Amino acid sequence: MKLTSKGRNAVMAMADLAKNDHNQPINLSEISLRQGISISFLEQIFLKLKKNNLVKSSRGPSGGYTLTKSPDQIKLSSIIRAVNENVKTTGCKKESKKGCNGKSIKCITHNLWDDLEAHINSFFENNTLKDIIFRTRESNNKQKELNS
Repeated sequence: MKLTSKGRNAVMAMADLAKNDHNQPINLSEISLRQGISISFLEQIFLKLKKNNLVKSSRGPSGGYTLTKSPDQIKLSSIIRAVNENVKTTGCKKESKKGCNGKSIKCITHNLWDDLEAHINSFFENNTLKDIIFRTRESNNKQKELNS
């Protein structure tokens, strides 16, 4: 199973936008610097996010991107779908009559991988940008306590 860098970086960039959005547009160079994602890759990602109505853009010297909804209304699954990502854990297509190993039956572990895929997709469906920000703050607070 692999979620490509496009999906991971889209979620990371959107989380950065949600965390740093103080009712001001954020330009991609700021996200690029904070998250270590190339601007050209971010431009590709944000075109798809904008097309799927997850972000809106504004032009000009103080232009950039803002979220179209609050972080608690943007599911991770929406972000991943917007950049044309699919979490796939099986080696075959669900609608195919051929199994994962090219034979007429499914492989012995097919149901295991199929269940894992459903679990992962459910996780992305049930978590939002707000959840990421909350977990990050919680983790940072615990780290501060350990360092004190």
